[in-house]
Amino acid sequence: MILLRIPRRFYCLSLKPTKGVGPSSLNKSLLSRKTKEDIHPSSPVRTRFAPSPTGFLHLGSLRTALYNYLLARNTNGQFLLRLEDTDQKRLIPGAEENIYDVLKWCKINYDETAVKQSERKPIYDKYVKILLSSGMAYRCFCSKERLNELRRSAMELKPPSMASYDRCCSYLGEEEVNSKLSQGMPFTVRFKSPEKYPLFADLLHGEINLQPQVNFNDRRYDDLILVKSDKLPTYHLANVVDDHLMGITHVIRGEEWLPSTPKHIALYNAFGWDCPKFIHIPLLTTVGDKKLSKRKGDMSISSLKKQGVLPEALVNFCALFGWSPPRNLASKKHECFSMKELEKLFNLNWLTKGNAKVDDKKLWFFNKHFLQERISNPVMLKELIDKITPTLESKYNASAISHKKVAKILLNCGSGLTKINDFCEEYYYFFEKPKYDDNDAVTKFLSKNETSDVASLLKMFGQFKEGANAEDVEFMIEAMLREHNFSRKFTYQAIRFALAGCHSGANVAVMIDILGTQESNERLSEGLKFLQ
Repeated sequence: MILLRIPRRFYCLSLKPTKGVGPSSLNKSLLSRKTKEDIHPSSPVRTRFAPSPTGFLHLGSLRTALYNYLLARNTNGQFLLRLEDTDQKRLIPGAEENIYDVLKWCKINYDETAVKQSERKPIYDKYVKILLSSGMAYRCFCSKERLNELRRSAMELKPPSMASYDRCCSYLGEEEVNSKLSQGMPFTVRFKSPEKYPLFADLLHGEINLQPQVNFNDRRYDDLILVKSDKLPTYHLANVVDDHLMGITHVIRGEEWLPSTPKHIALYNAFGWDCPKFIHIPLLTTVGDKKLSKRKGDMSISSLKKQGVLPEALVNFCALFGWSPPRNLASKKHECFSMKELEKLFNLNWLTKGNAKVDDKKLWFFNKHFLQERISNPVMLKELIDKITPTLESKYNASAISHKKVAKILLNCGSGLTKINDFCEEYYYFFEKPKYDDNDAVTKFLSKNETSDVASLLKMFGQFKEGANAEDVEFMIEAMLREHNFSRKFTYQAIRFALAGCHSGANVAVMIDILGTQESNERLSEGLKFLQ
């Protein structure tokens, strides 16, 4: 037996590896399995995403939804949505709508009408009665104070016991139970846990024997609550009943749910039902290998969306948190996969066991890739323009803005953008004249070059002929370089100073082509005037 600490709980973990394989490190994987074993299903599966509307969706929950969705699509199966909303006190306004919105935004489409557990109480009542009548469950009338004291005393034992209940209410006779019920005493319904939880197979980790730590000198029991005092089912009961009735064949969820799995399997056994196959995927961590906090606002999907993250980029990003396609395929595509490609590629055999590190740099790499794809697609380009036009109109003179101009900027300069939200600031000089004073970039440029030299170059450069295009501009600059022996770098920097206040980004010739010769000539004159 090995003592394993899983967030605030003590468990005894017996490792029984698949034949021929030794146990791997516990912090990365609870158990090794044969690397060549095929764990991917060969027939259609039914999976589900079962979030609780007690908070807004974050990266971890989106990954869970995505993996279940991809497994269903890859096997021509079904992907279902279930809202586990029985904990009414913890529900957050807007959280349910957020679930629907995020799934729709990411194109993770579920196949049947969403199930809400709060509407299924009669179903759970039916199955609780079955357990009560079979003696597998019992009513518990203990007060909160008594239960808190039992938990406190259990943790003070040496060794401490995760199982805390003394099972006193399980010994109440029928007459005594009916008496308490007639008095209206509040109660919960507890499951009578087995003396030892059954071993279970995890497709990723192998066979696992996970037992709560107990102190045999003061025997306590891990009798989980099935029905709360408000008469609503707990997560454990509703989860098992719904997965069975919905015909779920595979459950993909995070490793943090491993301690619940033996309890769920014990419930399946109590009902005489077959269990779905479990796949517990690794935790999300920071680059420094610390557990990623779902409470951090920047990890919420809504926050990332506001920052300008595209759904294609986010889906691609999440897909690689614990799943890795063959290296030759990944390198060929630079790990950039569309949803359709992921649906075809997703395979349980390519799941990884180590903690998945969340690196923002990779997210923005994907975002830039998919933004360029959108810019090159005429329909998506129009959508981008429609999205940023209201912001442009609120910041700049409307006469300087047109769909044609914005499209030209995106098509010629958009390769420098990582997110569309940066467009207004990155290319502001196309919509208003640059500011030369109180400008750090201008100050830095003039500190490295003689002001008189910059002025001389602009004076010699002169003005563009009306109607000059990018090709004409390039020819004019090259001619001046030959005639006056200015360095190429200095020449382009000087012209950029006048046209855009030294702001980097668009190619100078493209900039003039987009601004037009009249506006460009005005800026050349104003830049020269500022220097003089």
